[in-house]
Amino acid sequence: MKAGQKGRVTEFSGGAVVKERLMSMGIYPGREITKLSHFALRGPVTIKVGRSTVAIGHGMAGKILLETE
Repeated sequence: MKAGQKGRVTEFSGGAVVKERLMSMGIYPGREITKLSHFALRGPVTIKVGRSTVAIGHGMAGKILLETE
């Protein structure tokens, strides 16, 4: 995804720990998220979930499968 692009979460490609951690941040299947920014060299990715802004690691962000608009 590019900065400013929206997508709907379809599933996670990680194990139970990754799924639990993402869901505790409000990221779950069916939820719409917006990518705000990312840092070069595999730094954190900033996304907007509902009214919250969350920064997650590049590896964890890669485990979120999306349906983009």
